[in-house]
Amino acid sequence: MTEPRLDGTPATPRWGLLIGVLERVNDLVGRTIAWLSVAIVIVTFLVVVLRYAFDLGWIAMQESVTYMHALLFMLGIGYALRHGGHVRVDIFYQRLAARGRAWIDLLGTLLLLFPLCLFIAWMGWDYVAASWAVAEGSREAGGLPGVYLLKTLILLMPALVMVQGLAMALRNALFLAGVTIEDAGTRRHDRSTG
Repeated sequence: MTEPRLDGTPATPRWGLLIGVLERVNDLVGRTIAWLSVAIVIVTFLVVVLRYAFDLGWIAMQESVTYMHALLFMLGIGYALRHGGHVRVDIFYQRLAARGRAWIDLLGTLLLLFPLCLFIAWMGWDYVAASWAVAEGSREAGGLPGVYLLKTLILLMPALVMVQGLAMALRNALFLAGVTIEDAGTRRHDRSTG
C-alpha cells in the first residue's frame, strides 16, 4: 500500500515505516520509564519511614531516588518531545496555517534541536568517558557503585531526542512535499487544517 500525496501521486510507504519505527523507540522508552515515578514515590516513602520510625538510613536507597529521577527525566525527554510535552513559546505558532507550523517545526528541529543535541553529546563525551575509565562509583560509603552508568545518560538523552527530532523532521518535510503520513500515535497538532 502506498501513501497518498496531496497532489494525487503515490509515495512509497518506507517513509511512514521509518517514522513509525523512530517514534516507537521513544514511545517504548517513555512508557517503560514512566513506572519509575511510582518507584520514586515508594522508595522515598521507605526512606522517610525507615529514617524517622526506625532510625535507619541507607545511602544506596537514598541515592537510588536520584538515579531514578535522572533516568526518568533524561530518558523521558524524547517521549515528551514526541507527545508535545515541552514548553514552546506560542505567540504566532497557533495562528499559522499547517504549512507554516510545519516550516517552523522543521527549521526549529534542523537549526536548533539537532545542533543543541550534538553540542550536549560533544561536551559530555569526555566527561562520560573519564567516568567509565575509572568505573566511577559513589563518593559515599555504602552508595551505589554505578555512577559511570548514570553519567552515560548525558549521551543517551541527546541520542533519544535526535531520534525523535529525525522523525519530526521527516514528517514535516514530507508534509511540506505534499505527502501525507498516517500517524499511529498522538501528535501535537493536526496538519489537516490550514
